[in-house]
Amino acid sequence: MTDQIRQVATRIKEIREISEVSPETLALKLGLSTDLYLKYESGEADIPVGIIFRISEMFNVDMSVLLGGDAPRLQIFSIVRKGKGLKLERRQQYRYESLAGHFINKKAEVFMVTIDPKPEGSLPEFSSHPGQEFNYVLEGSMLTVIGGHEIVLNAGDAVYFDSGYNHAMKALNNEQVRFLAMVL
Repeated sequence: MTDQIRQVATRIKEIREISEVSPETLALKLGLSTDLYLKYESGEADIPVGIIFRISEMFNVDMSVLLGGDAPRLQIFSIVRKGKGLKLERRQQYRYESLAGHFINKKAEVFMVTIDPKPEGSLPEFSSHPGQEFNYVLEGSMLTVIGGHEIVLNAGDAVYFDSGYNHAMKALNNEQVRFLAMVL
């Protein structure tokens, strides 16, 4: 795990402890086993963005507090210059860049997501979280699996879906894919 993932895990643990919620209770609310939750909280396992999003909602804190440690302050508008968003590398193939991290009381989390190709025959990693998601492909092609449906999206294509269903994305054609993701 990267140092950044460990820092996110530490912030989650601190918020949970300050709120006097046991790991068992939070795991139950997240629909996870206590063992898996504790692996997330200790930084031993990669924390899916959907789980971070759900934790931020449960504790009524902005997701950027968990990701970067700073509370958002901007309430009229927020500008993020190219390549300057709050970066989160979840695992080797996935890189997220928050494009609205400094705006307070957001209605959506907005990310630039880059996925590197995985070895041939490998399966994408699934996640689910409450709400809805919108993905718009900027570069490359990706396999998107939503609730068992497989969809190929190319540059210029978009998908809007219920993110409560298991979903995953995988870069295709042995090329990197970049897409704009909005989590609502």
